[in-house]
Amino acid sequence: MEKEEAPVKKRTFKKITYRGIDLSDLLDYKKEKLVKLFKARQRRRYTHGITSKYDTLLAKLRKAKKECPYGEKPKGVKTHLRNCIIVPEMVHSVVEIYNGKVFTSVEIKPEMIGHYLAEFSMSYKPVAHSKPGQGSTKGSKFVAKTQVSNIADSF
Repeated sequence: MEKEEAPVKKRTFKKITYRGIDLSDLLDYKKEKLVKLFKARQRRRYTHGITSKYDTLLAKLRKAKKECPYGEKPKGVKTHLRNCIIVPEMVHSVVEIYNGKVFTSVEIKPEMIGHYLAEFSMSYKPVAHSKPGQGSTKGSKFVAKTQVSNIADSF
């Protein structure tokens, strides 16, 4: 009774695409061709012109990626440019986005292409609603605090 060895399955990785185009092909695209793939808001932003601030950010990301050893995450690049659109060249970089108080570290993933940096760094703390406090209603204005504690103790 000899056991037959089952063929070892090779692990398949998720193919990274943006709008049906492979990431490696997107890296070869020129800016004009890439902009045609973006949604309307991002297209409009590029057609109205991009200032040199965004090119400087890309240059810093390129430098950080080049300086890091193979297989490691690059050093984070700090920026206040929350309205910067993520392009394929930024993928696998680390950007520290300012949210008005602190810099939030974000690793750029392929799924983020075409989005704004601000979408990944919350600038506010979401409201956690709970029970209404004292003074929240007109009726509670006329009840004395000592009276409220006495009423609560009687239950």
